[in-house]
Amino acid sequence: MSFSPSLVTPTWLKDRLKDSSIKVLDGSWYMPSAGRNPREEFKRDRIPGSQFFDVDKISDPDTDLPHMLPTEQAFAAAADVLGIHKDTEVVVYDRSGMFSAPRVWWTFRAFGHERVAVLDGGFPAWQAEGLPIDSKPVEDDTVDAAAQAAARPPASISYPAKLQEGLVRSMAQVRRNIESGQETVIDARGAGRFAGVEAEPRAGVRSGHIPNSLNVPFTQVLAGGKFKSRDELAQVFADAGVDISAPIVASCGTGVTASVLALALHHLSPTSQVAVYDGSWTEWGGTDDTPVATSAE
Repeated sequence: MSFSPSLVTPTWLKDRLKDSSIKVLDGSWYMPSAGRNPREEFKRDRIPGSQFFDVDKISDPDTDLPHMLPTEQAFAAAADVLGIHKDTEVVVYDRSGMFSAPRVWWTFRAFGHERVAVLDGGFPAWQAEGLPIDSKPVEDDTVDAAAQAAARPPASISYPAKLQEGLVRSMAQVRRNIESGQETVIDARGAGRFAGVEAEPRAGVRSGHIPNSLNVPFTQVLAGGKFKSRDELAQVFADAGVDISAPIVASCGTGVTASVLALALHHLSPTSQVAVYDGSWTEWGGTDDTPVATSAE
């Protein structure tokens, strides 16, 4: 079986755990208010052979915005430490079922790695099927190795990271799009935050949404921590007024659940044109002069 799907099942992965061409990554991340530590949870137990991808630390250190994309050199250094080459088949999971793993999936694709998929249902689905779990102790240095390499990339790097600019949008590009309307912006936040009737979880960030954007709460594409069927996904986007054949930019709070929508659209149509606004609402709503729309609908 060639490695082409954007989603794989626990059974698919179980049958390939001993395949040296596959690398499994735990890309768990939680909102600060969750009070959970994905690094410590990884140390406690994990899918056998998996390694930890630190969403917060394998990122741009020169911004106050959370987990923005790292530089090409930083990503390449992390990939080298993880033993990932250009032809490596990468499978990412998280402990929420389907929350932060798509962000790691998008990060790999943003640096030109096409052979990457997400475990549908994540660690909970793996556990539910009674599949093997590794609970042997893991040293801190092992868990942190990729993040440390990203923070201080060595002079010699092997992985050929190349930023795919078509998959990433900046605030300036999103500003220009308000006037041009060339791309449809979809927002993965909940309806209350999108409408501006619920406060943002981060202090100093205004409520509301990018003018002319459409609301597709990421929870609507999921059922029981897994993606809905393709027919159901198509209906979710249609109901929100999204033309999935047109160029799309996904946004959310910090670029995490926007990646859930990007993955859902890629699952529906691998040729879809979907970019992620990396700074998302934390950047937009936290900037004084950006236009903000609100709606009670």
